[in-house]
Amino acid sequence: MGVEAQATNERVTGRRWTVRLDPVGRGRADVRVSCSRPACAAQVLPSAAAGRTAAIAHLKAHLRAGPAPRPSVHCACRAEECHTHIRPAGPRERPVPWRCGGAVVLAVITDREGRWWQVMECCSRCAAAHPTAKVVATAPAAGASARDDGLRADTAALAAPAATAVPAPTFSAISPHFSHSATATGTAVPQQAPAPRSAARSAPRSARPTRKRPPRGRIAQRLVPHDLRPVALRDELTELGELFRAYQARTEPDLAVLADLHARKAEAFNAWAEVTADTGLRLDARRAEQAAATARLQHLHRIGQAPDGEGPAVVRLLTAPAQWKHARAVLAHVAENAPLPGAEARLLVVMVTLRTAQSGVGNLVGQDIKGLPLQDPQHLVEQLVESGWLGISGTVEELIASRPENPTRISVPSLTPDEDDPGPFTFGRKLRPKLSGWAQRVVGEKKLRKGKTGADVRLLALALATGSDGEGRLGSGGEGIGLDALSSWCSVDPADLPDLVDRLTAADWLAEADVTDTRLTGRLTERVLPLGCPLT
Repeated sequence: MGVEAQATNERVTGRRWTVRLDPVGRGRADVRVSCSRPACAAQVLPSAAAGRTAAIAHLKAHLRAGPAPRPSVHCACRAEECHTHIRPAGPRERPVPWRCGGAVVLAVITDREGRWWQVMECCSRCAAAHPTAKVVATAPAAGASARDDGLRADTAALAAPAATAVPAPTFSAISPHFSHSATATGTAVPQQAPAPRSAARSAPRSARPTRKRPPRGRIAQRLVPHDLRPVALRDELTELGELFRAYQARTEPDLAVLADLHARKAEAFNAWAEVTADTGLRLDARRAEQAAATARLQHLHRIGQAPDGEGPAVVRLLTAPAQWKHARAVLAHVAENAPLPGAEARLLVVMVTLRTAQSGVGNLVGQDIKGLPLQDPQHLVEQLVESGWLGISGTVEELIASRPENPTRISVPSLTPDEDDPGPFTFGRKLRPKLSGWAQRVVGEKKLRKGKTGADVRLLALALATGSDGEGRLGSGGEGIGLDALSSWCSVDPADLPDLVDRLTAADWLAEADVTDTRLTGRLTERVLPLGCPLT
């Protein structure tokens, strides 16, 4: 009998469980809601807002169905020896743990970003020490019997008329808020137990619990007022700020998502301007509308669809303006740093540079070189190696004979980054093969190969592909390209350019071409527009 009594009176550690909101995968919008209680299965929701709503609903269900806090349990953080609430040391003090004390409460602790919610059965002093803790319920006094508690509850329920029933507490989409107001019958809901005054006076000022306002949202360098009404508008602005910051952290852009975000921002800022009569908000809303239209148009061009009332859009091999700028940057770098003269050497340097642009090293096979219009590729590679611009593992003969299953390792020292010099290019590893593939498509275009065009013609094709506007007209605004720039890039005499232009016209690359004393005008044909990198 004594053993049974000892087991019955043994104090146990308070309950604790956590509801979390985690991303499903990198670059994805859907989230996973999980609960640490073993009987709860995880849920996948399409957005962060839906995930927070589901997480708070799940937490509310646990709080409603679970038992009240037990007055005889140990504080839940006792298992951690109150490491969460260690009081910082003063100038002449040692760190002292926050001692447990006060009534046992059921508290909810959440992070400011709304990513997790933890329910703890702990003492009121530890709950008061945590700045984000919200007390849901307080354990009854140790001397009160369960029968007395039930009788008081039945009496209060009978005394309260149906018309004055207390509504269920409401919750924000960002973090839970638990109501502690008194009921209509005058029976007060237990409040959060404050820390004893003696402990508060003895603690350093930096360790005393401070009363803080709810966290404020931020969007477009503006703080969302915590007292902004209606509440739905405040929550929408806060959520939009989080979504914009999440979009900026993505590794790959999604213009359709960005257009929707700008459209929502425009609508929310218009509503905000109506509430506050702020002209600046109206201007921001108008700019957001313009940004949404631009992003949506760019998205349609990327996927090859035409806006309403327009013809078919061009599906380009390189889809983004940033990629077009990087392609022009590579060609400009080769023009300034080519180690050997002549069109054939210039073309080979372009292709090798695109293979090694990111790290200064890459792989090459014989077909990559023999597929170019070079009269003596082996001698040309030997010249690049002798000049010190190119390094290869093995001999030149082995490089020319290498196959895809056994490529040759090559390096370009001038492109190899180090601590002092990050290299001439700023694009990442994913873009390098796209640029290399684009150049191979231009240089090895079917009609250029069938026409047996030389390196100078293909260099001119590269220059015109990066020197036309969105409609294929040469030069900015269709004004044409200077002959001096073209002859320097193609490494040919300006007098030879008309012949190169005629060969490109015969290969159905150019239309309406006109060579004057100083400029080349015309446009790219519809057939090769997908290979173009429009001037922006």
